[in-house]
Amino acid sequence: MIRAYKFLLRPTVRQEQALVEMLRDHCSLYNGALQERRDAWRHVSKTTVRYGMQSAQLKE
Repeated sequence: MIRAYKFLLRPTVRQEQALVEMLRDHCSLYNGALQERRDAWRHVSKTTVRYGMQSAQLKE
């Protein structure tokens, strides 16, 4: 039998603010990467943008 546990997250006010900011940044990053892939595919050359290429841009 597999048991599942649920842990309630009760952050402090400062932790909640940090989590909200982090979530906002991650959403923005994901949407930007997705838009880049869409634009590349819609381009005449039908270029593909892969995860490795996008993650290399982040390191720069």
